Amino acid sequence: MAKIIVANWKMNPSSLKEADTLLSMISKNIGNIKNNKIIICLPFPFLYLFKKYKNKKIILGAQNASCYPEGSFTGEVSPKMLIEMGVKNVIVGHSERRAQGEDNKIINQKILNLLKFKINPILCVGETNRDKEGSYLSFIENQIKECLVGISKKQINNIIIAYEPIWAIGATGIRVATKEEFIEIKIFIKKIISDIYDSKIAHSIPIIYGGSVNYLNSKSFTEEGGADGLLVGRDSLNFKKFSAILETLN
Repeated sequence: MAKIIVANWKMNPSSLKEADTLLSMISKNIGNIKNNKIIICLPFPFLYLFKKYKNKKIILGAQNASCYPEGSFTGEVSPKMLIEMGVKNVIVGHSERRAQGEDNKIINQKILNLLKFKINPILCVGETNRDKEGSYLSFIENQIKECLVGISKKQINNIIIAYEPIWAIGATGIRVATKEEFIEIKIFIKKIISDIYDSKIAHSIPIIYGGSVNYLNSKSFTEEGGADGLLVGRDSLNFKKFSAILETLN
């Protein structure tokens, strides 16, 4: 089954030249990638570069969008603007955005706004830490339920859910998550989706893993852990490392 690979460049690279070079290398060297869906989420200033390459194997994504369709909102970028740039997917609910004050209500508004403009959200959920009492499960359940308020059965089919435990993200992460931990959360998320909608939708909705993904653990999460794909951060900025991840899933 085809996998979804989402590259989150975050606030990188620092120059237009570096971004252009990296995007060019990826575009020119993924000819052997088969059915996997590759979504590259660029910083806003670099989105226009995508039109330069026109590679049908790459889908353009953004890392944020306003919860408002238009208006006097300084510094915000609307879904309508993103459509003009060719954006098909947008990351919402990332822990780094939540740390800046975005709550489930704001994320829900963003999802509703994106869907209105036919842009597919990538909803990030994940706990700060894993307690022995299992309250992290209630935390994730609350995230999902509040973020999906008002989302219809038809609309939910356009959403990707990314499980990204905060304790496993980046160089400051406590440790890398295990495939067993992902399996537990995947089953739990599907139960939540089944309760909200139905078992058919729960079975079909893509659930991907993010959190210190690299070529050494990527196959473990997708093949043994059953992840429908990966959300790649730091290693998506290194062409050799990102290529290695793509190769393990090919």
